[in-house]
Amino acid sequence: MSSRSLNKVALIGNLTRDPELRYTPQGTAVAQFGLATNRDWVTANGEKKEEVQYHRIIAWSKLAELCSQLLSKGSKVFVEGRIVYRQFEGKDGTQKNITEIVMDNMIVLTPKSPTGQSTASDEDKPEEKKSKDALKGKKADDSAQVEENKTNEDIDDEEIPF
Repeated sequence: MSSRSLNKVALIGNLTRDPELRYTPQGTAVAQFGLATNRDWVTANGEKKEEVQYHRIIAWSKLAELCSQLLSKGSKVFVEGRIVYRQFEGKDGTQKNITEIVMDNMIVLTPKSPTGQSTASDEDKPEEKKSKDALKGKKADDSAQVEENKTNEDIDDEEIPF
């Protein structure tokens, strides 16, 4: 019996570009986007420093379609998945190495505007709305988040993820 191991990644960051949705020849959806994460710290002599890391995120099937519908450049999102290393031959014939995060789960952290578009900042939202958005939401593959202040008449059938 082999020993147990774990390949798990959890990131919170902002999209660097809109998700790119494609389909395999077999019809399986696959989405790809960039995610930026920041780390701030203070050096021993009191100097503030910031480091930005860029991650390539891949989502498959229904989760890929949800990413395409719910996320856009600047959106803040929680991503959970696993690290995958790949090698391929570039157009120039050289070996290329790439590191990707294959997403298993996500939670959209950017609130939706009244038009249904993601907003990059929630500074102009009422305090009550901010506190509701701060609560942990359901996993995106279980259900999409629908604004609590909308009535059933305001929800378009296109917005329902199932």
